[in-house]
Amino acid sequence: MRKLIVAVLAMGVAAAQAQQWPTKPVRFINPFPAGGGTDTFARPLSAVLTRNLGESFIVENQGGAGGTLGAANAAKAVPDGYTFFIGAVHHTIAPGVYTKLSYDIEKDFLPVTLLAIVPNVLVLNQKTNFKTVKELEAYAKANPGKLNYGSPGSGTSQHLSAELFKLNTRTFMVHIPYRGLGPAMQDFLAGNFEVMFDGMGASAAQIRGGKIRGIGLMAAQRNPQFPDIPTMAEQGYPGMEVSTWYGMWGIKGTPPSIIDRIYQETVKAFQEPVIKTAWQSAAAEFGGQKPEEFAKFVHSEIERWGRVSKAAGIKVDN
Repeated sequence: MRKLIVAVLAMGVAAAQAQQWPTKPVRFINPFPAGGGTDTFARPLSAVLTRNLGESFIVENQGGAGGTLGAANAAKAVPDGYTFFIGAVHHTIAPGVYTKLSYDIEKDFLPVTLLAIVPNVLVLNQKTNFKTVKELEAYAKANPGKLNYGSPGSGTSQHLSAELFKLNTRTFMVHIPYRGLGPAMQDFLAGNFEVMFDGMGASAAQIRGGKIRGIGLMAAQRNPQFPDIPTMAEQGYPGMEVSTWYGMWGIKGTPPSIIDRIYQETVKAFQEPVIKTAWQSAAAEFGGQKPEEFAKFVHSEIERWGRVSKAAGIKVDN
């Protein structure tokens, strides 16, 4: 009976703690520089949570090392419910690519939910003349090493998407890794490299503005926001369906009641018109899976990308 009473009291304390939270500003650590795909979703969400919960939710950009530097810093944060990590598919690629990591995405973090899923797209800068993927492939085969492709960093989905294309077409393009998508996009728009396999979260606005051209969607079907961009499979490239997704994690040790509270508030925020508009503009699907479902998804992605990186022989010494 005494144990039961203690358990009930503990549950009551946890519930009260969750209801009182937050009582001070909350950090969202974004492990990429400002202007990337993660910002596309983290910033509108933080604004809505700030309004709904009455405390500031602040996006803190900590770019570097393909998103692993910010992840390592987040893993060391105090698990008091006032620091959360906004990561991406890149953090399930990293275990199979980096020779050593100072954190474990499954052991050092607590899954909250999947935020958004966007298809990757093969995009070209406007200085190129290729109109189709076949034209790009033909040139790459005839001129090995003359085309450059950029990415937000080694071990990102943009990097792996390009390597998958190279494997499937037996072509060679030079990889130029950047410290995040913002700097990569700036150089891409300036014409400093020709090709990128980017996520729609960041490229959508540039495609709409006519600054870059999308020639191959890495999805099972065309996107209603961009009906003129054919899929890779339509053009004779099956098995090249790649999405860049974004998710939220708590720090290991964060009270479960707070993890549940921020999950509930995040799913609630998905119903806001401003959030729906932001996701639609980025050609994104909503997440919203429960923490345990998100955990299973993360594990499956680690296994999937581990197989791809092994087949491509990709390793990053850090």
